[in-house]
Amino acid sequence: MAQPKKKTSHQKQGQRRSHWKIELPSLSNCPKCHAPKLPHEVCRACGIYNGKQIIQTVAAAE
Repeated sequence: MAQPKKKTSHQKQGQRRSHWKIELPSLSNCPKCHAPKLPHEVCRACGIYNGKQIIQTVAAAE
């Protein structure tokens, strides 16, 4: 396997790793209960997805 001729400097390592940052997940609001939820997932507060009741929750049973 080929070996590098010179050591990679700290500056070049940092430039390469500059895009490794962690991003927070984007949140949207549930159209029914307005609780924050991940897009394209069932709302954990009310159990609604795409206007349909998918899972039964305590808040939805009331």
